[in-house]
Amino acid sequence: MTAHLSLHGIGSLKGKRSIVKSLIGRLKSRFNISVAEVDHQDSKSVAVIGIATVSNDSRFIDQQFDAIVSFMRNDGRFYLGQVERETF
Repeated sequence: MTAHLSLHGIGSLKGKRSIVKSLIGRLKSRFNISVAEVDHQDSKSVAVIGIATVSNDSRFIDQQFDAIVSFMRNDGRFYLGQVERETF
């Protein structure tokens, strides 16, 4: 899954990285997933994070992705834009 984040009112890359690193840490600890910033690292107002999980049950993956999206929408430090999901 990839998620596009819009960060408004951030004046520096340091401020953006603080929010993104915090989000990544919280997602990893809460959902036991692999997650990293994968695009727009040099932009102050946009971030793209990639999320991966492994399971033999596609329903579990769908439920987990739904919970992750809900968690990110409730964060409040950024606007969650386009989310692309793919299950193999």
